[in-house]
Amino acid sequence: MPHTSEWKVRLHLFEDDDGTTKAHPVLDTGTTELTGHGSPHRHPADADVPEIGDEPAAGRALNDLARQLLQAAERDIEGVGAPRPRTRETTAWSL
Repeated sequence: MPHTSEWKVRLHLFEDDDGTTKAHPVLDTGTTELTGHGSPHRHPADADVPEIGDEPAAGRALNDLARQLLQAAERDIEGVGAPRPRTRETTAWSL
């Protein structure tokens, strides 16, 4: 049976009082909402360029969101009675 859905991701980028860029992506699946977190790690000798800080902050935050989504999928798979795979190579779900 065909299945189509649309999930929305909002990515919020902002600077803290200490000048650190932070990123918070929010994934809304319609039934669940997950939020990731990320910030860059700038060397003290590097220039403070917020636009450059946005990229690693967003990348780290999206990686965090992806990790959470995969963990949720693993819990859901176990919830329907599927055994936990021994290794990633042996799972049919290829998480």
